[in-house]
Amino acid sequence: MKETLDLTFLYEHTKELYGKTGHPSIDPVVFFKFMLIGHLENITSARKLVEHCSLRIDMLYFLGYNIDEPLPWHSTQSRTRQIYLETLFELVFDKVFSLCVAKNMVTGRRVAIDSALLKPMLTWKGY
Repeated sequence: MKETLDLTFLYEHTKELYGKTGHPSIDPVVFFKFMLIGHLENITSARKLVEHCSLRIDMLYFLGYNIDEPLPWHSTQSRTRQIYLETLFELVFDKVFSLCVAKNMVTGRRVAIDSALLKPMLTWKGY
């Protein structure tokens, strides 16, 4: 995915959200890659996402980090998520989906539905 997914368009769409002073913020491309990993790996906690990625060489490679390089703090990801507008997330989704279709990663030939079997409750006692 690293070679397929070009997110450099994010720099143009996020430049107004980043200040020129203070501590450097998380790179927008890295932030959205974190969000993609979190979605694909079903990780909703920023703290767990950083921990998960720090233990996986493939994730570090995708994010552009070396093994000995520290990942952005989980609190930085949480604050960054708050400054991005919903429209920016929609823009990224549309662009990423278009890239996946263009690279034949999404073809629409198959549909998968997740389901789970549940045992019916025998009786309801109301308490």
